[in-house]
Amino acid sequence: MSVPSSRRPGGPVQVAGRIISVRRVGAYQHLTILAPGVAETARPGQFVALAVGGERTGMLLRRSFSIHKVTPTGVYGGTVDVVVADAGRGTHWLTTRGVGEPVDVVGPLGRAFPLPKTPEACVLVGGGYGTAPLFWLADVLRERGCRVDIILGAASEDRLFGVLEARRSSTTSTVTTDDGSAGTKGRVTNVLGEVIDRADASVVYACGPMAMLRAVTDVATAHGAVAQVAVEESMACGIGICMTCVMPVEGPDGQTRMLRSCVEGPVFRGDTVRWESWQDGIGRVPDDCVGAAAMRSH
Repeated sequence: MSVPSSRRPGGPVQVAGRIISVRRVGAYQHLTILAPGVAETARPGQFVALAVGGERTGMLLRRSFSIHKVTPTGVYGGTVDVVVADAGRGTHWLTTRGVGEPVDVVGPLGRAFPLPKTPEACVLVGGGYGTAPLFWLADVLRERGCRVDIILGAASEDRLFGVLEARRSSTTSTVTTDDGSAGTKGRVTNVLGEVIDRADASVVYACGPMAMLRAVTDVATAHGAVAQVAVEESMACGIGICMTCVMPVEGPDGQTRMLRSCVEGPVFRGDTVRWESWQDGIGRVPDDCVGAAAMRSH
C-alpha cells in the first residue's frame, strides 16, 4: 500500500492516509489511520487535522483531533488513533467511514505536554473523549518513573472513554459522572483535590471542555500542583494562519497576549490562561491585552 506524503522542513507531514480499523466505543468512534511520517514524530498532547467530506465536498475546513496513540511501525507504516464524536457534518462524515477508505491527514500539530525532568507524581484528568490523549501520556510518564493517577469524567456512563485502559495505565483510577450512572456522582473537580493530596502530586495534566479546565486549574493551584491543560478551542486551519483559535495567555513578563491554540498550544500552563475572559463559551479580548485597542478598532 503506497501512502504519499509531503513535508515542509521542520513542519508537519501531509499524508494521504487510509483507515485500517474502525470500532465503536460508547458514544464515540475509534479510528486507526495509516499515516506514516505523522506517527513517527508525534508526542502526547499533539493533534492531527483531518480533511472531511471527500473530494467534492463544500466543507473546506479540516477537523482537528487529539492523538489518542500512535504505532510508529507496522506492515505498511505508522498509524495514528483518534477518537471522534458525531457532533456535526464533518465529524458525522468521519464516523461513517469504513475500513480502507482514504482520509487526508496533516500532523503532528501543536505543542505537546511538557514532561517532568525527574520522576514526579502526576494526576491526569479527562472529560468525555478528552481523555483520549491521556493514556499515551500515562505510558510515557510511567516509563520515566512517574506515579500516575487518572480521573475520568463525563455527563453519563456512555460518554466516558477509556475506563478499562485507565485502570491499566495508572496507580489509581477514579470515574465521575454528572448523573451518577457510573462511578462517583459529580464532576472531576469534586474528587481532584483528594487525589492530588493522596498521591502528593506536583503536576496535573488535563484535557476536556474549557469550563472543566478552568476548574481543574483552580483546584490544582489550591493544592500546590501545576496544571498543564490541553484546550479545546475550535481550530479551523490547525497551522496558525486563520487566527480563529486565539486565546488570552499571560506571558513570563506579566503581559497578556492572544496566542494561537493550534501553534502555541493546545497545551498551556493553566495558571497563565485568562479564564475569566470566557463568558457563555465565548472568548473575549481582555482590556489589558497587548494590542487590544488596535484589535477593537478593526
